Amino acid sequence: MSHHFPDPPGRDVAGPLEGVRVVELAGIGPGPFAAMLLADLGADVVRVDRPGPSPLGGDPAYDVTNRNKRSVLVDLKSPEGPDTVRALAGRAEILVEGYRPGVAERLGVGPEDCMAVNPALVYGRMTGWGQRGPLAHLAGHDIGYIATAGALSMMGAPDGPPVFPVNLIGDYAGGSLYLTTGVLAALLTARATGRGQVVDAAIVDGAAHLTAMFWGMLAEGTWRDARGRNLLDGGCPYYGVYETADGGWMAVGALEPQFYTAFVSLLGLDAECLPDRSDRDNWPELRTGFTARFKTATREEWTAVFEGTDACVAPVLSLHEAACHPHLTGRGTYTEAYGITQPAPAPRFSDTPGTLRLPPAVPGAHTPDVARDWDVPELLKDHR
Repeated sequence: MSHHFPDPPGRDVAGPLEGVRVVELAGIGPGPFAAMLLADLGADVVRVDRPGPSPLGGDPAYDVTNRNKRSVLVDLKSPEGPDTVRALAGRAEILVEGYRPGVAERLGVGPEDCMAVNPALVYGRMTGWGQRGPLAHLAGHDIGYIATAGALSMMGAPDGPPVFPVNLIGDYAGGSLYLTTGVLAALLTARATGRGQVVDAAIVDGAAHLTAMFWGMLAEGTWRDARGRNLLDGGCPYYGVYETADGGWMAVGALEPQFYTAFVSLLGLDAECLPDRSDRDNWPELRTGFTARFKTATREEWTAVFEGTDACVAPVLSLHEAACHPHLTGRGTYTEAYGITQPAPAPRFSDTPGTLRLPPAVPGAHTPDVARDWDVPELLKDHR
């Protein structure tokens, strides 16, 4: 794999956000991922790291969520630290922080402090519970946020526990993507009016927002508020996963009638002999039949059967396997840059594509460069 994308860029630019300056106050989880998205799209993201080891340990040179960023070291508990961050905020358009409510204010780098020196600043706040509410000041993690928002209850078999989808639904989908959308929307307003604002991105809000379609289905009676009993949650036999003879898995998404017809035929079953799929009472019988058929061959064999068809069936791939899939390699979905296999920037832009310009930022590695480029001499004083 290569870090050169198969589609030629339209212009020699870093991405659609080239020229946008972003300050990221170092944290973990959704904040760094959101800042990575902005950096991938060309923003000049300066991550303000604290002296000392990373809170999660590990080698920062392999932290892909810190790619395309530059890092400076600032001790916010030192007398000079808050002044340095405010100086950076004065030259930025966006600031992102992920502290508990009130912490940034106590450190002297809250919204009022930073917007006093830059009224047009967009101040993005990434938390689990949000800035207000009974739980706002409590600790938490992804699993608790999606549990409280109702999203976790929807995932898993009806006779088993909820299945936790790593931290994709909470931290990244409900957190990072909403924070990124929020700060970019606020940036448009700030550029039009000269007034910045605070963006309160709470994972519970984003995770709840992701369930919007299902609230409509609940209202019309087409969704049951019970796990594993619906069209899209594994309850439906033609929208789920099946184990193969070698312990692999195949994912089936044959919802539409024409795709279902192709699926059943390629599976080797006679559609005329199967019960009516539209009757939920027949779902257990259909599942039993599909399960038995998939157990007669390996994942590789079933992949060969369904590949290149409109049956909407795909093998369940591991991360390593996905990076080598012909479609994803053909698109450059995964790439290798700076010695690390990783996802390429997304989405794609026809004229200003995102790029992988810098490897994961090692804390403090860019302090002199940022001090010069952003004209923040305070960084050098604090750096010494």
